[in-house]
Amino acid sequence: MSVDEFPEATTTAGAVRGRRAEGLTVFRGIPYAKPPVGAARFGAPRPVDRWDGVRDALVFGPPPPQEPSGPEGAPAGSVPAGDDWLTVNVWTPEADPAARRPVMVWIYGGAYKFGSADDPAYDAGRLARDGELVVVTLNYRVGIEGFLRIEGAPANRGLLDQVAALEWVRENITSFGGDPEQVTVFGESAGAGSIAALLAMPQARSLFRRAIAQSVPGTFFSDALAGDIAETLAGGIGLRPTVADLSGVDPRKLTEAGAALGSRMREYAHRWGPVAFTPTPFSPVVDGDVLTTAPWEALAGGAARDVELVVGHNRDEFRLFLLLGGLLGRVDEGLASLTLGLFGPTPDAEQAYRAAFPDASAEYLFELVQSDWLFRMPSLHLAEAHVAGGGRAHLYELTFPAPANGGALGACHGLDVPLTFGVYGGLGGMLIGPTPSPETEALSARFRSAWTAFATTGDPGWPAYDTEQRLVQLLDIEPSVAAYPEEASRRLWERHSFAPLPLATTR
Repeated sequence: MSVDEFPEATTTAGAVRGRRAEGLTVFRGIPYAKPPVGAARFGAPRPVDRWDGVRDALVFGPPPPQEPSGPEGAPAGSVPAGDDWLTVNVWTPEADPAARRPVMVWIYGGAYKFGSADDPAYDAGRLARDGELVVVTLNYRVGIEGFLRIEGAPANRGLLDQVAALEWVRENITSFGGDPEQVTVFGESAGAGSIAALLAMPQARSLFRRAIAQSVPGTFFSDALAGDIAETLAGGIGLRPTVADLSGVDPRKLTEAGAALGSRMREYAHRWGPVAFTPTPFSPVVDGDVLTTAPWEALAGGAARDVELVVGHNRDEFRLFLLLGGLLGRVDEGLASLTLGLFGPTPDAEQAYRAAFPDASAEYLFELVQSDWLFRMPSLHLAEAHVAGGGRAHLYELTFPAPANGGALGACHGLDVPLTFGVYGGLGGMLIGPTPSPETEALSARFRSAWTAFATTGDPGWPAYDTEQRLVQLLDIEPSVAAYPEEASRRLWERHSFAPLPLATTR
């Protein structure tokens, strides 16, 4: 076995062997923590055991247990072939400790209930090559394993996994040619929400220097809400949400229980409020221990003022969910009215939205208020909170319409992922089409250039955000810098606080 073709690197647990191809060395499936099974089920991640000799790092580790995803119910990754879920993967130009290249660490999205680093959409080859830097992807526990509020277990186990993976990066990335003092975390959707949480968590302090949060969801749960959801989910299979009751249940059976609850969440709208109308019963929990406060409050208090931040959203975030829910072209005035009242920021939200957008159709108002509530305003407010706390933030909005479907999906949720990685399969293929246009490829290259420049220098190529000029980067075929374009929504939400979502009533 040629050392040139199969380079080796040393970690604190032992040596690993990767594979050289297309100008990079890729190491896959390196464990950063012990399997969280048996007596460790639902526990915090534990340091991995050492091994002798050289361990092959040629294939991805198995994805964490999760329910099916996607419009056809296709699995997000394969059914777990083992219990070594907690692994990292490294793309590097050279596994040379002297290289000291900037490092980017990707945290995937998936509604906090699915996702895995073996998804072809997260192939980091183009990003690592174009930026001449090291890219790390990781698995973390999702759904019940990672986020259900379980008595006797720490909350936010998925976030604790991410912290453990970042600790692995700090301790080992030099051997892979990376600089542990130049780490940037980046992620989209639930991955961006995770990054918002990491910015607020004392356990994550000093583990990264920069952060890129793409479409931050505003759904953080109060402990009371998370506990009620857990009781309902476990009760659906005749159990209590305790380690004693759940730790002996096959993970696949638990994912079925999570999927069953997801299909009937609206029955609990009287207790869970807007959460009952989202696609997931999981989110980070403000539990008072792992996460002591919501990210917006923490950042406004200066919790992450030393971390440089890029944050942004897509213009038409919620339109993807209209498509997936079969609602495109089917929203009437009654549904729009209910939705404005449910998700709007004030008791008179329907009147306020209709006054601010007098020519908007029922469908557009339905889409707009949910885009604002779920992703756009949380992302804007995160930038504003960071600036208020003494940090520097760069804000962007993706305005480029997804080319597939004649552009009908606009700049919808998830479109930034294929543009970031330059990989167009899966969701990227659905949004962009089988072959990217030259304009799409040019915008994708601009994404990678901005992200890697930020990871290298702290400057993505446009001015920092402030609350006077409110300058943002508009990402389109012809990118430009302009005042924040969603001014009407910003004003509607300017007094809103993204606090932990409450339990609406007690039983």
